[in-house]
Amino acid sequence: MIKDNIIPLPKEQWKGTVIPMRYTTEEYYDVDMQKVTDGYEIAIHRKKFDTPVTHFPEEYDFPDKLYQDHWEKAYAWGIVEEKDGRQEMIACIETCPEEWSNRLMITELWVHEKIRRQGVAHALMAVAKEQAVLEHRRAIILETQSCNVGAITFYQKEGFGPIGFDTCCYGNRDVERKEVRINMGYFPRRKQKVTREDIVIRREEPDEYHKTEEMILKAFWNKYHLGCNEHFLVHKLRQSDVYVPELSRVAVVGDEIVGVICYSKAWLKRAGDDTTERTDEYADHADDVGNCTERCESSTPDQRECCDTEEEQVKEILTFGPLCVAPGWQGCGVGGLLLEETLALAKESGYEGVVILGEPDYYPRHGFLTCDHFGITTAEGKNFDAFMGIELVEGGLANFGGKFYESEIFEDLPEAENEEYTKKFDAPDRRRFPGQWD
Repeated sequence: MIKDNIIPLPKEQWKGTVIPMRYTTEEYYDVDMQKVTDGYEIAIHRKKFDTPVTHFPEEYDFPDKLYQDHWEKAYAWGIVEEKDGRQEMIACIETCPEEWSNRLMITELWVHEKIRRQGVAHALMAVAKEQAVLEHRRAIILETQSCNVGAITFYQKEGFGPIGFDTCCYGNRDVERKEVRINMGYFPRRKQKVTREDIVIRREEPDEYHKTEEMILKAFWNKYHLGCNEHFLVHKLRQSDVYVPELSRVAVVGDEIVGVICYSKAWLKRAGDDTTERTDEYADHADDVGNCTERCESSTPDQRECCDTEEEQVKEILTFGPLCVAPGWQGCGVGGLLLEETLALAKESGYEGVVILGEPDYYPRHGFLTCDHFGITTAEGKNFDAFMGIELVEGGLANFGGKFYESEIFEDLPEAENEEYTKKFDAPDRRRFPGQWD
């Protein structure tokens, strides 16, 4: 089907492409605003033109184009066809984030007359909606004209509603010309904030593994890469010695799994001559050099507690990942409740700290700090905003410091194996979005 051929339209190739926004309409929405004693009365009614009206690009001084300079972070997708040895665009959608308000603006949406009524516009709109969910946008907004009744009808079917209008956007005669700018909005999340009483937080049952992984797949699909592998990671984690099921939890509403957090063991390592205070447990462990050397030589990296303890000290801590929430429940507080409950459990279990790689605009709201606050770096000696930790007891991380190591399982996710495992799920289309890492 033609709607399945949507591809990215790179800026370097498509910038400046004119979009032939041509349409004929027999109706319009009449905007009438009258000043009254205590304010204004506004009425918007659908009416008929005396004769059909056609609008076309040539009548405007500034026709619609892709990647106009004032949309600095725009990104476009579309459908193209080969014509006379070159690519010709026959449908497109362009979006641009409005960062200060956390909204996503649809700046262009167009489908050529020859492929209309085939679901193309709906498929293009689905791309914008997916982007809004991936980027946690609170709304999608767009503008249309009061005379473009066909577009307004389509947007209403897509869940958009009017959020305002401008009676002099295009000229001072917009009302007279029946071409008033109408702003419309779509709100991806309607659910209210949840409380602890609204959800059940518990350990995952074995017969729920597939359901949990399906939710994880939907939460991460196309977020950081084309597709995702987090569902495959959880499958492998459950079979490993580093997984900590007694701390991992799912969040459930009715019979729906709406969130999950998966804990695993991790380690801090530092030079043996470091004078930083250590607990008696790790001091005793470091003295057991002979036993450790023999054990480490025959163990896997996931089982290894230390190596060459005269030169290196090791402290076991926790990491988690993924922590995710079903797309329809994101922004409702489910992730925060999972964090609060499981971090308390981890402290009760004797763990002193947690180090993660996560979203830097989310975890600081829950007490996480960048790891440079604790004297901790990655194994390569680096620090960055997404590398964060939280102490479960005072000094639990900072009193040890060192370099952070997690299981090799987080990197051992061969794409071929992931592809094969993903066949177990009804996965959406892989699609390129701005902000992906590759």
